Amino acid sequence: MEAARQYNVHEAKTHFSRILQQVETGEEVVISRAGEPIAKVVPLRSKVNRTDYGALRGQIHIPEDFDELPDDIAEAFGMRG
Repeated sequence: MEAARQYNVHEAKTHFSRILQQVETGEEVVISRAGEPIAKVVPLRSKVNRTDYGALRGQIHIPEDFDELPDDIAEAFGMRG
């Protein structure tokens, strides 16, 4: 894995647009003050487009008994007994 590019605070202010372009392409950028890293600029996760039913098919598993309550909890809510 490639190391993150590093800029000092002055460089970051001067080249902020360039840094954002680098981050948009997936790079991580570290901002340092006096040689010490103080911040990391990382890309945001891309938005998942869920426009129709089944968009998460195969990614989620719901167990058969997901809606069954343990006896003590069911009794506490008056659902059994």
